Amino acid sequence: MRHPLQARRTPGRWALLSLLAATWWLAAPPAAAQDPAAGAPSAQPEPPPAAPAAPPAAAPQADSPAPAAAPQADSPPPADGAPPLLADGAPAADGAGAGAPPSSAGGAAPDAGQRADRSPARRDRPGATSSRAAPSKKRRGDINPCMTPDPGWGVYDRWSRAPSMGQMIMPHRGGVTKRGGFDVIIHFHGHEALRKEFVKTADGAVLVGIDLGIGSGAYSSAFSAPYVFENLLDSIERAVAKKTGKKKVYIRKLGLSAWSAGYGAIEQILRQKAGKRVDALVLLDSLHAGYADEQQRKLKVAQLEPFIAFARRAAAGEAFMFMSHSSILPPGYASTAETANFIVQQLRGKPRGSSRRDVLGLDMIQRYDRGGFHLRGYTGDDKPDHCAHLGLMADVMRVHLKPRWKTPQGRR
Repeated sequence: MRHPLQARRTPGRWALLSLLAATWWLAAPPAAAQDPAAGAPSAQPEPPPAAPAAPPAAAPQADSPAPAAAPQADSPPPADGAPPLLADGAPAADGAGAGAPPSSAGGAAPDAGQRADRSPARRDRPGATSSRAAPSKKRRGDINPCMTPDPGWGVYDRWSRAPSMGQMIMPHRGGVTKRGGFDVIIHFHGHEALRKEFVKTADGAVLVGIDLGIGSGAYSSAFSAPYVFENLLDSIERAVAKKTGKKKVYIRKLGLSAWSAGYGAIEQILRQKAGKRVDALVLLDSLHAGYADEQQRKLKVAQLEPFIAFARRAAAGEAFMFMSHSSILPPGYASTAETANFIVQQLRGKPRGSSRRDVLGLDMIQRYDRGGFHLRGYTGDDKPDHCAHLGLMADVMRVHLKPRWKTPQGRR
């Protein structure tokens, strides 16, 4: 039998080395933890709703900012021979590294030729297209398109919760005709981000911002009943009447705008009687649809019918419609590139290739213009590229809506 004191002998050299090795192995982090980009989980997107649900009660919204776009830097003229336009009129930069334009609906995946030398695309829901939050393009400077500087409020007051849903800003003074007419844009998804772009060029129209969460289903459900949108319009008119002190005011020109999942609300509104009052439609990387046959990439056309009808009105000069698309490939439903190209096909048109730099690192690869309908297509498959589409709103207002509406000017 071993003496008890022998159990306390100093361990041998090999035992000591084994102990140190075991300690190091337990303390070392796993490989995924050492690489911040490895194993980053991404939420799965929700497919577009097949049918509207009953509208929930309107809930107050938080003032927390949403992803935003930043000011554009000065740059040389475009290289594709097109007029030097951004959203459709602002000076643009020369096109470098644009690549081939996305295919139309039913064809190959958008921007497929450029994906071979990239990391795999992140396929998250709209509004959360990637876990990569930092700007990926050097020419964006130090500006993250999803978190841009605040340019201030211009002639506008701060957000007011006067509408029945969402929030609104209007000029401190002015912005209303002698007869009480005023113009309004109702934006869905990313109201604070859109506001930063809106105030750069707008100086009279009222802006209403509505955020209902992630996924188009929340927007579609909320506006499935016609009275919801009608009540919203009435509440906006009451708020303007109270602000201006006028007994009678009315919405003169009405525009709807959406980024990302916000298109769900617009689809419902355009199907309703009050939707006939809409004069302008702005879709910033914001129109998806389900597949009737995913293998054949056949779209559920019924979901796009309100947008196709509006596009025809715009192409005939009866309305205004601007839509942009990225090259993000969502899983299980159609991308904004596919839906945009499908709508152009319904107009019996074909986008032409373009090679131009736009705001916040957006690289234009195609465009189409007919009457009051305008399409702009871009590369980019990450979250900053998705956010950058919000930066197009400043030029949409300056180039299109201000001349079209001739909104009375507001002032501080």
